[in-house]
Amino acid sequence: MWNKLYPVLLIRADVGHEQVCSARSSYADMLHDKDRNIKYYQGIRAAVSRVKDRGQKALVLDIGTGTGLLSMMAVTAGADFCYAIEVFKPMADAAVKIVEKNGFSDKIKIINKHSTEVTMGPDGDMPCRANILITELFDTELIGEGALPSYEHAHRHLVQENCEAVPHRATVYAQLVESRRMWSWNKLFPIPVHTSCGEQVIVPPLELERCPGAPSVYDIQLNQVSSSDFTVLSDVLPMFSVDFSKQVSSSAACHSRQFEPLASGRAQVVLSWWDIEMDPEGKIKCSMAPFWAHSDPEELQWRDHWMQCVYFLPQEEPVVQGSSIYLVAHHDDYCVWYSLQRTSPEKDRRVYPPRPVCDCQAHLLWNRPRFGEINDQDRTDQYIQALRTVLKPDSVCLCVSDGSLLSLLAHHLGAEQVFTVESSAASHRLMKKIFKANHLEDKINIIEKRPELLTSADLEGKKISLLLGEPFFTTSLLPWHNLYFWYVRTAMDQHLGPGAVVMPQTASLHTVVVEFRDLWRIRSPCGDCEGFDVHIMDDMIKRALDFRESKEAEPHPLWEYPCRCLSEPQQILTFDFRQPVPPHLIHAEGSIELRRPGRSHGAVLWMEYHLTPDSTVSTGLLKSAEDKGDCCWNPHCKQAVYFFTTADPRAPLGSPQTVSYTVDFHPHTGDITMDFSLSDTLDDGQ
Repeated sequence: MWNKLYPVLLIRADVGHEQVCSARSSYADMLHDKDRNIKYYQGIRAAVSRVKDRGQKALVLDIGTGTGLLSMMAVTAGADFCYAIEVFKPMADAAVKIVEKNGFSDKIKIINKHSTEVTMGPDGDMPCRANILITELFDTELIGEGALPSYEHAHRHLVQENCEAVPHRATVYAQLVESRRMWSWNKLFPIPVHTSCGEQVIVPPLELERCPGAPSVYDIQLNQVSSSDFTVLSDVLPMFSVDFSKQVSSSAACHSRQFEPLASGRAQVVLSWWDIEMDPEGKIKCSMAPFWAHSDPEELQWRDHWMQCVYFLPQEEPVVQGSSIYLVAHHDDYCVWYSLQRTSPEKDRRVYPPRPVCDCQAHLLWNRPRFGEINDQDRTDQYIQALRTVLKPDSVCLCVSDGSLLSLLAHHLGAEQVFTVESSAASHRLMKKIFKANHLEDKINIIEKRPELLTSADLEGKKISLLLGEPFFTTSLLPWHNLYFWYVRTAMDQHLGPGAVVMPQTASLHTVVVEFRDLWRIRSPCGDCEGFDVHIMDDMIKRALDFRESKEAEPHPLWEYPCRCLSEPQQILTFDFRQPVPPHLIHAEGSIELRRPGRSHGAVLWMEYHLTPDSTVSTGLLKSAEDKGDCCWNPHCKQAVYFFTTADPRAPLGSPQTVSYTVDFHPHTGDITMDFSLSDTLDDGQ
């Protein structure tokens, strides 16, 4: 059972992968991005006009065409022919149908290839080079989807020299800040533990402190980070630009900007974003700037396909107000990273730091939210208080959670013996480093095994009196996947002594109905986009969402996506960790009354862990919902969102209404299935 259960519980089946990918991609969000669509249309019209004014035919190459929208814009603007390249086959098939439905099949050829595989010549995919290059190859980091190699190849093989390009230019901006909150996403802070013998401090290993961190950018909705969470140390600095109308290089490069810090402080984090200019004059601009750096904050466009970037410096460095320093942006063909230099990079001939790569294991095992969770002192104190109520001087503790510091807390609070299980070799190595840095390598027994495979010999023949879990497992995607702890507790039954305590004692699944400010757009049908019929794309997404996996909830970090509660939070399932997993299905059904007017976009679900009868840790709502204002969500966890199926989530629904639900926990698979449905029944007189 165990060999089958663990993967089923934590890894989704790959049924209808291509269709589900289509549904969970950002295509719908991009079609709803009106600012992007308008600016592209304006830039395309201008580029076609410039070519026509020179007496030339307008031949367009559209790389990454998606739905074919930009190619249809080009033909409508007067282009003579478009070669639209889309490597993702389900999307290319949809583009063929969309182009045909809109009447452009004679002017647009969809090529289902990667642009580097496109052939040129009488018998090739394109008979001659194009003189207009249209692309949408960008991600939050600008170059992370391979834009530079694609442009480099296109200029060498697919377009004419000095062609028109839409967009014409991109510029990457950066701002240096000090931020304890954001730095807590990258480094392990010292953790004080107040014990009967005085204060103990859990310190990070020196190797972790020196580690430059994970190599990947942290892309977030920076507009949801409060300005009180960081101190600005520099102006917004334009770091580098790419002119897409000329030959582009994907070779590694660096770009420096000298500046005088606006304040003295600790340089820790670089916030970054970009803008694209659709025309050579720079009059048509699409900006990803956050609210404090936007030229017109009132016209901020919400988008989820392009956000903002958080980069961490390899080490925090002191900066002094008025004392010049250099910020250096490095990039290769796919990634960007930053460093600070005290002297001019042109004069300093030393080798620039390579792309940061984690060498301490922690950044490979803990993602950024997990770092933040471990560094959350209030949360740690809550576990400490709960541990104090269940620990005894003769307690034999077993900690089961991935890369957890609970074992150190249990030791410092007086447990007689502490065991901790780490199922992966990497996690085992990391915890050994942490124990050694805190001189506990001989005090805490670390076992590298899957917990269900533990033997009495692993526990030195002792019975466990306290089984601990946060619970947290790195492979968990949805909130209830950490119920794996319950299965571990069940497998541990033979190792538990008489009267053994399990912490947390119980858990519960909760839900609330919400109205999203913007997140609804990623699941909303578009229908018509800038005058073009894209219903085929809507139908494709709907069919994909009809797969069983897609009908279920999906994980989102809701602190980044404001929403209002339309109902009171409701507990729908409970799980008693003091008892083994039951053999029978756990079923719940009921209804949720919507007490506040609004648009019911979906139900949010989360877990709450009851450490003791008096102590509960929530992975979802952190405080009671109010009639006004946005929900306050746990920023370290992803919540589960079940989007309602409605004709148009933008349309207000009658009030009050109810939402009916059925939720089932399947003990043999560890899965939770659910169905939510909006009731159309209104109160009398409405």
